[in-house]
Parts: sequence; C-alpha cells; structure tokens
Amino acid sequence: MMGYEIQFILPAILISFFATSAIVIDAILLKNKSVGFYYSIIGLIITIIAAVFSLYKTNVALIPAHHSDRLITKGMLVFSGYAAFFDILFCVAGILTILASKQYLKREYKEINEYYSLILLSIAGMMIIGHANNLLVLFIGIELMSISFYILSGFFRTNARSVEAALKYFLLGAFATGFLLYGMALIYGATGNIDINKATFFMTTVVKAPLILSIGVGLLIIGLSFKVAAFPFHQWAPDVYHGAPTVVAGFMSTAGKAAALLAMVIVIRPLIPQDIEKHELNQIFNGDTIRLIIALISAATMLIGNISALVQKNVKRMLAYSSVAHAGYLLMGIVANNPKGWDGIAFYAVAYMFMQIGAFVIISLLERNNEANLDISDYAGLSRTHPILAATMGIFMFSLTGIPPFAGFIGKYYLFASVIESGYVWLAIIAVIASLISLYFYIGLVISMYFKEPGEKLQETEKGLSYVTLGIASVALIIFGVFPSYIINLSHQCFNLFLF
Repeated sequence: MMGYEIQFILPAILISFFATSAIVIDAILLKNKSVGFYYSIIGLIITIIAAVFSLYKTNVALIPAHHSDRLITKGMLVFSGYAAFFDILFCVAGILTILASKQYLKREYKEINEYYSLILLSIAGMMIIGHANNLLVLFIGIELMSISFYILSGFFRTNARSVEAALKYFLLGAFATGFLLYGMALIYGATGNIDINKATFFMTTVVKAPLILSIGVGLLIIGLSFKVAAFPFHQWAPDVYHGAPTVVAGFMSTAGKAAALLAMVIVIRPLIPQDIEKHELNQIFNGDTIRLIIALISAATMLIGNISALVQKNVKRMLAYSSVAHAGYLLMGIVANNPKGWDGIAFYAVAYMFMQIGAFVIISLLERNNEANLDISDYAGLSRTHPILAATMGIFMFSLTGIPPFAGFIGKYYLFASVIESGYVWLAIIAVIASLISLYFYIGLVISMYFKEPGEKLQETEKGLSYVTLGIASVALIIFGVFPSYIINLSHQCFNLFLF
C-alpha cells in the first residue's frame, strides 16, 4: 500500500522538494541569477510528468473510509483524477509565469532567485488544497499559498504601490483567515470530526448542534469567498492586482483563484444535492439553501465585477475587476453540481489561465517605470506599433468575452448549460447579461488598438521568453476552442474519479 500511495503523492512531494531545495541552491550560488529560473522550470516539468502519471493511473478509490488508517497519510489526503488534473494546471501556470518573469524582473532590476522559490511554494500550497481530505490540511494548503502571495505582491519593495498591495492583502487576508479557521472549529465542534468525509456524513445525518454547524459552514463560505475574490469579499483584488508585479498578478488571478475555487468545491460539493433532490442537513438549512446562497454570490459577483470594470481607465484594474466576474462564472459550476458543471469548471479554469496570464504578460511587456503605459488610452494604435502584441491581446480579449472559436466560449457554454440543467435558469440569464456588459471593455480595448490613432509612441519591447508564454497561450486558446473534446473528456474522466 505504501508504494502505491507514494505514486499518487509524488507530485506534491516533488514540488515541495524543488521549492525548498531552490532556496538552498540559491544560498550556495549567490551570484548566479539564472540558477533559480532554470531549476524551477525543470522542477515544474518533472512534477507535471509525475502528475500526468498520477492522472492516468488513478482508477480506483485509494482512500476507502474503512482502510484510511492503513495509509501513510491516514486519509488526510485524497488522490483523485480531479486533483491530478489541477496539479497539472497549477504547474503549467507556474511555467508560463516563470518564462515571462525573467525578462520582466531583469528590466525592473529585481531578478532575485527567491522569487522562483516563492512561485514553487505557492504551487505546493495549491496542490495540498487539491488533495485535502481534512480541514486542517486544507487550511495549511490555503495558508502556504496565501503567505507566498503576500510576499510576491510586495516583491518590488522600493515601489510604494507594491508595498501597499502586500500590506492590504496581508491584513485583509489575515482577517479572512480568522473567519475560515473559526468556521472549521465550529464544524469540528458540531460534528466531532475534521475529516471532510466523516464531517460531511455527520452533517447529512444527525447533528447535535445544528445552529453551531450553520454558523460554521457560513463562516467557512465567507473565508473561502475572500480567497476566490467573490462578492462582497472582492474589494482587495483590484488594489492588490494593480500594485503587485504584473506577471505575479496574472499568476494570482488564475492559479490562485483556481486553487481557492477547488477548496470551495471540496468543502461545499458534498453538501449540495444533485438533481435537485431534497436532503435535509439539519433543522436550520438544507443543501438547497447552500446552493441558493452560492448562486446569489455567483450572480452578484458576475454583475458587480463587470459593472465595476466598465469605468476603469487602467488596464490592470480593468482586468482585476473582470477577474472578479470570472470567479462568479466559475461558481456556477458549484451551483450546478452535475457532471457538466464540473467539466465546465475544469475547462474554464484552463482557458482562463491562458487568456488571463497572456493578457498580463502583454501589459508587463509594455509598461514602464512610474506606471507608464497602463492606461487603456496608451493602447491606441497598438496594431501599428506592435502588431504581434495587438493580435495576441485581441485573442485574449475575444476569449475573455466568450466569443467563438476561442476556448473561453466553450467554457462559458458548459457553465451556462450546467446551471440550466440544474434548474437555475435565472442564473444563466444573469451570466449572459454579465457577459454582454463585458463586451464594452474587452472589445473596447480591441477597438482602441486597431481603430484609434496612436498617441505617444510606445517603446520597443525586448524579444525574449515572454513571447514563448504568449505563443503557448494564444495557440492553446485556439486549439482548445476548436477541439475542446480532449479537455472535456479528460475532465469528465477526472470527475468520475472525484473521490470524496
């Protein structure tokens, strides 16, 4: 059993090893600024190989409730196809970010190897979240990811806005962590378990203290909503993404959001009935009540995020507010709680990773010191001065809007269809309205790039590895948009192996 289990825990072990060893290697080779970069890339590629092996080998339930004491992890971790799928997503996001970071950090004179270690540590936290089968393990994963993000947000220590972003993120994040941990404590008090499987069993049968359980679940939803940047706990996101290093903002708003959403899936999914069946959780609320709460949060998040993005003049803030809206789209999959919903979450998380990271990489290539070239007006006539960047930014904007044949359209289709199947037609209507609102600022940026006269000429961008990230992202959006079946089939297979 031990050797069998290690096969599936190997990706998390590897990423943790590479994250910690990168710090030691940096301490030994102080003057070599490229060691951390290449070492991190190699580590992520090896981890992806291990995760792919885990994905295709996960075909049985590794953690049956009555045998968990025979495992090394004692049932605190789960090894499912869905978790392995997101392991790969996190690592790919890390590679795309690191490829774009070297050129960006060098230009800003901030090329420090600790940066790459922090990226790897945050991915280790994300993987722990994905494999968590215990509330404490889930908390450790969330905090490992969050603390890494706090530091990365303030990585430009001489930049006042970066320091401000880190301080705001840390203070508000610590406050949200209090809600999260207190909610877990109340759930433990009401059920006597921190094992998610066992706690859920007690939630859905007999609860001695239903009021305490209700408050605990509510606090847990509040804490996780902050991590996802869902309304009304989203106000930190625009300031943090604006002040953080641009490539870091792209990473946090994609991989970080996907990991936080996965935490919500792990905790909330077992509590929501499938096929609109009625299952009393306790005397205070039932599964449909939780589903309705998530649906209302999703609807408000989509509308508030897109409406707020309408009035933004800064490209980073526009993408930050729109990322709030995309959290609302992803929450629709949890509301649906059906195979199409889980396929939609997986597919849209992949598509969103490529289009959002790609957009932030283009911003990082064009921006200069003192926040120059960050206004939407600065992108006027970009197709004439930087045609390649304008074309790729157009692909990302069309995909973010949900226009075919790009992957963003397929992801939205599955999410919208999933809530319609589950009986939440009104939520799908709100999602369509929110998408129509987003047309204004996404297509508005494309119009500015192609149909407006250029103002002050933007500086030439240095050709480097950032263009590799842009190439991979744009090609992936087109391929997955035209041939979505591979990701959908893989996701469906992973969902069937979603072991909770």
